[in-house]
Amino acid sequence: MASHKEPDANAGDASGALAWLARRVGIEPHFVNAMGETVVTPAAVQSALLTAMGLAAADEREAEARLAELDAEEWSQPLPPVVVLHAAEQPARIPIALPPQRQPLRWTLAIEAGETIAGELHDGDSEDGAALLCLHKALPCGYHRLTIAGVTGDTLLIVTPGRCFLPPALENGARVWGIAAQLYLLRSEADWGIGGYGELEQLVDMAAGWGADVVGVNPLHAMFFDDPEQASPYSPASRLFLNILNIDPSRIPGFAACAEAREICASADHQRELVALRARRHVGYRRAARVKDRLLWALFRAFRDANGDPGAHEAFARFRRSQGETLERFCLFQVLHATHAAETAERTDWRRWAPALRDPGSAEVQAFAAAHRDEIDFLAWAHWVADEQLAACARRAEAGGMAIGLYRDLAVGADAAGAESWANPTVVVAGAHAGAPPDIHNPAGQDWGLPPFDPRRLRAEAYASFIALLRANMRHAGALRIDHVVALQHLYWVPAGQPPASGAYVRYPMEELIGILALESHRHQCLVIGEDLGTVPEGFRERMTEAAILSYRVLPFEQDAESGALVLPAKYPYLALATFGSHDLPTLRGWWQGRDIVIREQLDLYPEPGEAGRQRARRRHDRAALIDALGAAGIGPTGLRETGTVPALGVHRFLARSRAAIAMVQVDDLTDEADQVNLPTTTDEHPNWRRRQKLTIEELADDPGAFDVVRIMQEERPRDEGGGR
Repeated sequence: MASHKEPDANAGDASGALAWLARRVGIEPHFVNAMGETVVTPAAVQSALLTAMGLAAADEREAEARLAELDAEEWSQPLPPVVVLHAAEQPARIPIALPPQRQPLRWTLAIEAGETIAGELHDGDSEDGAALLCLHKALPCGYHRLTIAGVTGDTLLIVTPGRCFLPPALENGARVWGIAAQLYLLRSEADWGIGGYGELEQLVDMAAGWGADVVGVNPLHAMFFDDPEQASPYSPASRLFLNILNIDPSRIPGFAACAEAREICASADHQRELVALRARRHVGYRRAARVKDRLLWALFRAFRDANGDPGAHEAFARFRRSQGETLERFCLFQVLHATHAAETAERTDWRRWAPALRDPGSAEVQAFAAAHRDEIDFLAWAHWVADEQLAACARRAEAGGMAIGLYRDLAVGADAAGAESWANPTVVVAGAHAGAPPDIHNPAGQDWGLPPFDPRRLRAEAYASFIALLRANMRHAGALRIDHVVALQHLYWVPAGQPPASGAYVRYPMEELIGILALESHRHQCLVIGEDLGTVPEGFRERMTEAAILSYRVLPFEQDAESGALVLPAKYPYLALATFGSHDLPTLRGWWQGRDIVIREQLDLYPEPGEAGRQRARRRHDRAALIDALGAAGIGPTGLRETGTVPALGVHRFLARSRAAIAMVQVDDLTDEADQVNLPTTTDEHPNWRRRQKLTIEELADDPGAFDVVRIMQEERPRDEGGGR
């Protein structure tokens, strides 16, 4: 039903129809920025975001018309599209937009497991003037479908456990540790110029042998296979499938028996290219893709034409059936995208294609699919191979006794020109981008170029797209990190073509999203970690704790609100992951030496003269605060063996001693890298997503400096802690 809350008085003209309309669809009237200042959403920004949502309202008259349309739309749909119910809140009470009925209405509820229950809705069943259907039976957690005889539509009734899954070790209070890596940056003696699932399996084996319980990786989302240099894993083509560039061809069954693959690998050109790729300091995405593409096509042809392994063919068919139309459309999009790019010799954007090609169901698109069946079949096979190789990594983690296993990462959005929006354009907002308002670290704000979910349309489809995302990314995972988790409550939208400062926060149905997240978490036995850095709404972290979503705590940012001193290990919350940095932050060495400040100064990224000097002064203060914290924690630099001037051992002992359930070591800090993986607000100025590790996995396994850190984690977080791990 419509929300009739009064617009906030801080919203400017709160009495106008425009303010009513904006508030009703979730546009927040104001927010408190990182400096503690209240920023009011101007009417022009409200109007721009409403237009992006398909609710054009340039003035009060148009806003009144849109409000009337929303009222009519809601009353035309008696049943809500979805009701999310906490298991403890039963029996369910479902509001229905029906006028008084002379006769009882028969309702039927199809339980997910197959049972059906039925009853009658009587005229007297109401609350606050609205009909109210009361179920007198507690329902199991899951997805159930409600229909009422003679009433248009149905309701998806989602019953959720309310709290996310915690693995037994964490339920028992264990403190575990793990290693986090950007997969594509890993090196091995047999890599293909880019880290892949083969290197991940090696890393898992090494970490399990060291006593780690989790291995974290960057988003493994599918990228644009025809444009591999578009490398950011946080701006993928689709978050529903895996990156096939991570495939290790040598681990595909049938590799040794494939004559064409053997011939390619034995050629002098192939060997020279592999040597050159492995020697590069930065990933050569296009060259690595070219090498793998030849081999993958050879292996696909051998698989397609062979009759010797019916089990493999049935496994592929089973995967393809399980992924259904979503996989077919994604593969079709990739071939369309590649074909269009080849014809235009430039990066293509489906939003500029001919109208018929923008519609996945059009006759022209279907004719294209029929004419390119071989390429589509190849991509479907490649996605099956990628899924199989990731599954093998998950099995290795389980075999190694890891309490959690693989920890995957879910990006906040997909590229606006990618497959997600092409396949389902109505659920995202093309006229706005997700981003962040100006803050201390990014004074101009951020525009990530990612189209956000439309909360109204997301709810109208009963959260099907959100559920699909969770299922795809919890697959083969013991934990899932949700990037920018505050998007469960609200997300900063920037109108397309406007600077980031001209944006506003849009509210999402947080309780319903958290309920679904909890349900899928239990179904997949998958721990949930929320990246809650930056401006966090008041009360949000407390809500995360209630829902058993682990907080993401970065050591340099954890400061006491009153004293400014770093929070000591004993003060960390248990439901948290503690680490020193992330892909968007400096490495430990880079932070200590101020390498990030030097790079920003060299690239002229500071908006005001003298800002680099102020940043250096702040960093000197932060370094001193870190040393003070080490001393206060009883660690102190005295007597510690250090890596150069960097207190690496002290920092990792500090993290290991924290109360946080998980302490993560970045591979970058094990290999003592100086430059961070990604420098936010840059594109071509810095080699983002490309800097490879100094050491191969084989070298890392025998590196004394790395093992000094590992030994600290073993001492502070032994595998047998927590009872029965």
